[in-house]
Formats: sequence, C-alpha cells, structure tokens
Amino acid sequence: MPERNTAILFDFDGVLADTEPLHWECWNTVLEPLGVSISWQNYVDHCVGISDREFLETMGRHANPPRQIDELWPLYPQKKKLLRDRALSGNLIHPETRQILQDLAGHPMAVVTSSSRLEIEAILKNEKVLNLFKTAVYGDEVANLKPNPEPYLTAMRKLGVTQAIALEDSGPGKESARAAGCELIEVDHARDVPNLLRKRLKFT
Repeated sequence: MPERNTAILFDFDGVLADTEPLHWECWNTVLEPLGVSISWQNYVDHCVGISDREFLETMGRHANPPRQIDELWPLYPQKKKLLRDRALSGNLIHPETRQILQDLAGHPMAVVTSSSRLEIEAILKNEKVLNLFKTAVYGDEVANLKPNPEPYLTAMRKLGVTQAIALEDSGPGKESARAAGCELIEVDHARDVPNLLRKRLKFT
C-alpha cells in the first residue's frame, strides 16, 4: 500500500472511465446541424485532453466554411447535457477499477479532470464511487487547465499532501502532472488502470 501522505490522483476521461467515445459522439451530434464533424482518429490524435473551448476553436478553424467560436460555444451546454444523459446509463467504470478504489478507501484520493462538475459529478455518483474520493478538481473550477500544473497542485493542496501519484492518459494531462511534481503512471486505456495500480502499489 502507498504511504498515507502520498495521494493518488485520477484523471477521469480515459482513466477512471472509458468516456472519450461518448465525448466524440456527443460533439458530432450537436455539431452536425452546422455541417461540422470530426473523425474518431482525428479526435484521438488531436483533441483528447484539451479544453472544450479549445476543441471548438479547432473545429471552427477546420470547418468548411470556417466557424467562429462565438457561433459554436453556445452548443456547449447542449453537449454537456447530452453527455450526462448518455453517461448515466451506467457501467462506464470497470468493475475491477471500482474494486481497487474500494480497496484504497480511506486513502487520500482525488479526481482531477478538465471536464466540468456538471458532466462528471453525476457520473461518479451514478457509478457509486464519488464517496471514495476525498475531493475533486473540475475543469470549470480552476483558472488554468491542463497542461498547466494548477489542477494537480489544487488537488494536493485540498488533500493536504506534498506527494502524489497521478494516473493520466493524455499529453496535456501528463505534462500537468509532471509539472506539479507528481509521480506519473501513464495509462493507455481505462481497462489497464487496475493492473497498473496493483503493480505500482504492490498489492493483489
């Protein structure tokens, strides 16, 4: 088990839950009426880990004809609601991940995500894991998103720790965790999280 003064910090999308396909589907659904879309591969290569506003600015620049952010940003609340409704169908967090979170109950743990509280908190409640985390840092509650270290530094401050292990899958997230001085566990897919944690924490 990790030392009690070492926090474990989890990104949400692509780490705690395999939600990136849902984000991609929801964005395409709300953007389709404007003739704007993005392929899954382009989304994975260029859009995972960036803010929603940055995503829409990128989509606007590459649209034909180009679209201004002021035209696209009003779609964001619609996308958030669509994601929340679809995500609440359940089973986004793997049973083994849920089990290892329960095994670590009482340890200083936090969710550190660039997504909004409205999108993520309801999912954590629905998946019955919200109470396992001592705190959470949401993207709409910090001044600077990943890759800035602020989200991870904020989580550590809230938990009252100076050492942390961060699990991240995206480039901006990894950069943020490293800049905050966290030990980084790199995640390729959410399903890998239980084994990665067992290996690092040396328990079965």
